[in-house]
Amino acid sequence: MNKFVKGLAMATALTASVSTFAKAEEPTKGGTLVTVLGTNVRNLNSAVQSGIVTGFPGAQLFASPLRYDDDWTPQPYLAESWEVSEDGLTVTLNLVKNAKFHDGTPLTSEDVAFSVEVIKANHPFKAMFAPVESVSTPDAHTAVLNLSKPHPALMLAMSGQLMSIIPKHIYGDGEISDVKTHARNNENVVGSGPFKLSEFKNGEHVILERFDDFFIDGRPYLDKIVMRIITDPAARAIAYENGELHMGAFESLPRIINRLKKVDGLTVTSDGYGAIGPIDWLAMNTTKGPLADVRVRKAIAYAVDKNFIHKALMQGTASDSTSGIHPDSPFYAAQEGYDLDLEKSAALLDEAGFPVKDGTRMSLTIDFGWPGVKPQVEYVKAALKKVNIDVEVRASADFPTWAKKMGMMDFDMSWDTVFNWGDPVIGVHRTYDSTNIAKGVWSNTQGYSNARVDELMGMAAVETDPAKRKELYGEFQQIIADELPVYHTNTLPYHTVYSDKVGNPPLGIWGTSTPIDMTYIKE
Repeated sequence: MNKFVKGLAMATALTASVSTFAKAEEPTKGGTLVTVLGTNVRNLNSAVQSGIVTGFPGAQLFASPLRYDDDWTPQPYLAESWEVSEDGLTVTLNLVKNAKFHDGTPLTSEDVAFSVEVIKANHPFKAMFAPVESVSTPDAHTAVLNLSKPHPALMLAMSGQLMSIIPKHIYGDGEISDVKTHARNNENVVGSGPFKLSEFKNGEHVILERFDDFFIDGRPYLDKIVMRIITDPAARAIAYENGELHMGAFESLPRIINRLKKVDGLTVTSDGYGAIGPIDWLAMNTTKGPLADVRVRKAIAYAVDKNFIHKALMQGTASDSTSGIHPDSPFYAAQEGYDLDLEKSAALLDEAGFPVKDGTRMSLTIDFGWPGVKPQVEYVKAALKKVNIDVEVRASADFPTWAKKMGMMDFDMSWDTVFNWGDPVIGVHRTYDSTNIAKGVWSNTQGYSNARVDELMGMAAVETDPAKRKELYGEFQQIIADELPVYHTNTLPYHTVYSDKVGNPPLGIWGTSTPIDMTYIKE
């Protein structure tokens, strides 16, 4: 039995009662949790829609095979146990026998097989289930995922943010490709999660009520969750301060975070975002002009002061990031950074054949897609001026306009935020894979190509020994840090805010994109 399988076998011995949340006293049952979503919700069905704003309600409405604790260990959920074959080509899920959908219909292995088919056809993260060729259903409570190759990323892909089990008897009424726009995605939603939909008014709220026939006895603890939709960060801050909100997550504005840290009765923490894995970086188009020369990319890195970004722009709320893998990931390997050195920057530019002429060496553009990163973009412009690089800042009219530019590689530099989404196969490979160049926003929009990097990612994708995977990703990160298709600056400072009234807030690796059946309101 290989180490990967041994680790899973150990995990299956644990019971579903193991908490993925902070430890707390004896929970109180009942009550209403008032929380918040920072943007409007396009789709409540997380089987066909990615993103954190779908992940929060989606993980409450729909159950998944696994859940995760705060040290990245898989725990039973819909699957009370599971086995991985010695060759890594089959994953057998042994489902709980008492799971029901909100309309009373029993959940079976047929729903698991159907859900995998829907996710493969509709979800934007194609790498998650690409090796899954079929799902066998030998009986109502056994689902066997048959793989074309070992796929260790599958374990994280089977958690709530990424693998909602949806009812075949509702969504199977048409073509698989139609599920993304199915009428039941946002109204009369039926899942098997701890809460069922009471009301959804986009722009206002999502209201969930306790599902009394949830398959884990005694849960959820809450009677109701009210998710207010408040898109203005300042308005959310006031609501936290006034006690109108019990809890919220994914707050990322440094001034708001630091403001709320000063409020009595509130806890503001960055714990719980490791699997989301949000990191900021300066993307560089490696296919044209001066940026095709790695010496120019390194010169830019030496001219951009990360210390200024961390202290002045992020106001101490973000962590350092030195590679394409989030620092909280078990596969992260810190790399030697590019400390501010204007002399070294200038020397590299001279060496690359870009001497100062008439006060400048070259002209570049830098794009950004949302207002919140304008300070970073303006700082890069000022920083590069010190080494005689002229930068034109290009603000897009809206996010889709910026996304189109990125997808078409119509840029020199751009400030971007990208998520790891649990396993590097899901959210990291897409940025550096030479077969994924210019396949839309958040693909390999840098045009980066390195045969060894492709080889390392290919080996890591099928390596079932965690130690060997970590070693492969260590070399991968070294190459990325040296060749700099992107300059990694910091984590996006996502924070969870909760009042003293909240017991057991969700602080596991998925944040609120996980079932909160163990969260409660204190008496």
